[in-house]
Amino acid sequence: MRKQAFLALFLAASPALADVSGNIGWQSHYIFRGVPQSESSAQGGIDFESGGFYLGSWAADVGQGAEVDLYTGYTWDVDQFSFGIGTTGYFYTDDFDDTYSELNLSAGYGDFALDVALGRYENFSGPTQDYQFSSATYSHDSGVSATIGMFSGDFDGEYYSVGYDFEINEVSLSLAWVYTGDTLGGGDEDNNLVFSVGKSFDFAKAD
Repeated sequence: MRKQAFLALFLAASPALADVSGNIGWQSHYIFRGVPQSESSAQGGIDFESGGFYLGSWAADVGQGAEVDLYTGYTWDVDQFSFGIGTTGYFYTDDFDDTYSELNLSAGYGDFALDVALGRYENFSGPTQDYQFSSATYSHDSGVSATIGMFSGDFDGEYYSVGYDFEINEVSLSLAWVYTGDTLGGGDEDNNLVFSVGKSFDFAKAD
């Protein structure tokens, strides 16, 4: 929690230098990369952005405790292509899960994006596990999107999702179907229909 307090103080101290925004939301099912985490999950975060650099924190209710993510990185554009490099740490309370740490790489062109995560899982008292996650996403201005995601290394499996995002009175809404393969997360194949609602807030805009 000290890291979150430091982040909040840092963001509050630099409103004239960067964009500072927050978000809150709720999901009927919180599913991350095809792995079900919790039903009826409240979520929220805060982000700092300046000249391609970003820093932020996001948290979600996972039923048994909370997930708290800390992330930072840099994004840039070359003509019509976009690129990104960053790191993410996933932390949990009440022994819901152990810590994950990742190097994140991304590239995009138009409506298409590719993401790769090179990660390490602390795995409680067991051996540390290394994994790779890659995904391809198509997102159209109409709100329609589709994703294929795959794990390799010490993790194995894949998932597929199709969704539709829209906005009403500056409130974001989405409906998505998520299919999880039978090896991902150590369980059987699964289908879920996920409804999400969220709201973003601008605390400060760069001069």
